Amino acid sequence: MELFKGLKVVDCSSVLAGPQVGTFFAELGAHVLKFENAKTNGDVTRTWHTPAESKEKISSYYSSVNYKKEIHFVDLSNEVDIARIHVELETADIILSNFKGSDSKKFQLNADFLSQKFPHLIQGVIRGFEFEKDRLAYDVVLQAETGFMFMNGNSDGPPNKMPVALIDVLAAHQLKEGILCALIQKSRTGKGACVEVSLEKAALASLVNQASYFLMTGNIPQRIGSLHPNIAPYGELFQTKDEKLIVLAVGSDDQFRKLCGLFSNEEVSRDIRFSSNTERVKNRTALQEILQHEFQKILCEAFEKSAQASGVPYGRLRNMREVFEREAASTSILKEVIEGNETQRMASVAFHIRENN
Repeated sequence: MELFKGLKVVDCSSVLAGPQVGTFFAELGAHVLKFENAKTNGDVTRTWHTPAESKEKISSYYSSVNYKKEIHFVDLSNEVDIARIHVELETADIILSNFKGSDSKKFQLNADFLSQKFPHLIQGVIRGFEFEKDRLAYDVVLQAETGFMFMNGNSDGPPNKMPVALIDVLAAHQLKEGILCALIQKSRTGKGACVEVSLEKAALASLVNQASYFLMTGNIPQRIGSLHPNIAPYGELFQTKDEKLIVLAVGSDDQFRKLCGLFSNEEVSRDIRFSSNTERVKNRTALQEILQHEFQKILCEAFEKSAQASGVPYGRLRNMREVFEREAASTSILKEVIEGNETQRMASVAFHIRENN
């Protein structure tokens, strides 16, 4: 899809949230120029190598969100290089940045200056905290500050961060949505706009039911591993006869009855302790023990076939290799050579658009 062919994006952002937005537009046909600060050897994520990666090559982290971009190194303390960016902004539609407030003014890339000099421009700005403009903010910091870490982990263990920079990803989605809204507005008014998203606000907006649970009851959500606080069996893991792990997401009484029908022990469905979702949540430990006994009698593939045929929601726990053995993942890989490095990443665009006849 080249929905944004002819659109010009100047990407002055770094790390993950901003660059992911730039990649989104690049995937959809926009011309994206990425300016990296030569004084800091470019985007810091270039050097975020895992032990399995060669330090001589661009990191997989950097590669994940920098696709189809025309990359330039500039000295942001040099007026000539700043002027070079300004020249590109004269014909650009969008600029992306995530500078600290004081740095954006120093580099003459702050919102007030750009809106006056380039009134046609749509600015996409990522901040860390909503009201602490110059406070350094990395994903794990925001996961801690906005309640995600406190809720994440097992009840008998410490708080955990999520294994991807989830808050950055959520902020990127918010910024994309805001920029798309600004593009629609510009098509009507001809005027640019500044769209600003903080990691903090993006995280808070994503607390959804957990926030409402606290706001409406005063109870603080606790760590319960993968379990769902309102539904059972939902999030429980079960090991099959061939030692595969299955997770259930049974969200209704009807689905629970269908689940019980997959096993030889149908008394479970008639047990008063499990007669409704409320009772199953109250007695989920006893239910988990009974269901685990049943899962140990069945092979994973046999369970999957029966569950699919019966409409029982389940998932098989897969490692990354197993994930990419599936068609949905293997057909979403984007490859590109960046500065002589073979790179791969997942497409950030996950939707399909079909025009009406």
